Amino acid sequence: MENKNDIIQGAGVHHIAVQARDWEQSRHFYEEILGMPYVSTIETPTEKFAFFNIGNGSYIELFHPNESTPAPDSRAANDPVTHFALTTTNLNEVIERVRAANVKITVEPFSIVLGNWDTTVAFFEGPNGESIELFQVNAVI
Repeated sequence: MENKNDIIQGAGVHHIAVQARDWEQSRHFYEEILGMPYVSTIETPTEKFAFFNIGNGSYIELFHPNESTPAPDSRAANDPVTHFALTTTNLNEVIERVRAANVKITVEPFSIVLGNWDTTVAFFEGPNGESIELFQVNAVI
């Protein structure tokens, strides 16, 4: 497939982050109903999330409910989609372009191992307040 984006090289959607309100119902929906295989779970001191393979290199990142998760059937800003991630092979160049456009960078680039991916990620705010992540896979380990 031809890359049509000259700014974000290697561009694509890596993952869509969804805040689960009911973990078992959400896991069942993505894994069993939609057929997205479970990939891995990551736990930090403040959150727990799992990746499910959508196909073609894209994933659902499903966040476990926590004390701030809205109750089922309630509406909240940026919920249930918490952010979207764009795959790139030139994260540092893109983040500098975003910075030069005076866009609010919410998380500076940092490297982290997520499951079997050695990655570099960064976040910035879109014009409507949406959270956009740049996601660069440095290696599969």
